[in-house]
Amino acid sequence: MRIGVIGVGLLGRAVASRLLEHGFDVTGYDTRPDQLEALVGHGLHAAQGLSDVTARAEAIFTILPTLESVETVVCGPGGLTETARPDTVILQMSTISPDLTKRLYQQVSAHDLHFLDTPISGTSAMVARGDCTIFVGGDPVQKQRCDPLFEAISRRAVHIGDIGTASLAKLVTNMLVALNTVSLAEALVLAAKGGIDPAQMMAALMDSAAASRMMEIRGPLMVTGDFPPQMKLNLFLKDIQLMIESGEQLEVALPLTQAAQQLYASAANMNSQAGERDLSVVIQALERLSGMR
Repeated sequence: MRIGVIGVGLLGRAVASRLLEHGFDVTGYDTRPDQLEALVGHGLHAAQGLSDVTARAEAIFTILPTLESVETVVCGPGGLTETARPDTVILQMSTISPDLTKRLYQQVSAHDLHFLDTPISGTSAMVARGDCTIFVGGDPVQKQRCDPLFEAISRRAVHIGDIGTASLAKLVTNMLVALNTVSLAEALVLAAKGGIDPAQMMAALMDSAAASRMMEIRGPLMVTGDFPPQMKLNLFLKDIQLMIESGEQLEVALPLTQAAQQLYASAANMNSQAGERDLSVVIQALERLSGMR
């Protein structure tokens, strides 16, 4: 199966790398051509436009930063619904709303194409080493068709249900990421202001009942005060807004998520670079509120 990857940022680059490592023929496209350069030496075909991708690919991943960019690529002028060959399967991997996911499915299905709802759970570093999970919504037959791709990228692909359910599952997962990260930041600030060395506190926490995956991933960033992006804060704020909108639509109270949104927004507004850093930079907002910096 020949694969297309549209959007080769942090996550898209990790996905494309996994597919190349497993011997797949991969064509990548990004509006920033420099994003493709690192993978060309590993066998990636660099596309000049969407039509270059659809001319080659039988399965196409969309891994894009915003809802608008996903909708434009899939349904806009010159997009996948206009240029993809019949029987192509489109695997929508961006974090978007369940409602948009359903609309895209309807548009794609009307053009003799297939569509799977396939958000991925894991940082770009986790995806690069295959330590991630893919949620799948849609036709089980098409999932089975794409299982070799999922096996190359992830340690597990879980069929959640119909189109839109996988997108909701991704929002639920990211909700816990948001809350776990901000609670860890709050705990470390309390410890530090009380005179406990953050590195010592982290070592103790990792052997305690409070240990978690987010502590393992983001605790070291908070301790060192260095925040290379595994998930950019600006992009994560989009995810939190989608969580809150889903809660409103389903009439579910999300008080902790709303409080976390305010803290992450405060962190993004600290300076012009903060939004491009990892979401664990939220600890600096809490330090400021606590009079530490």
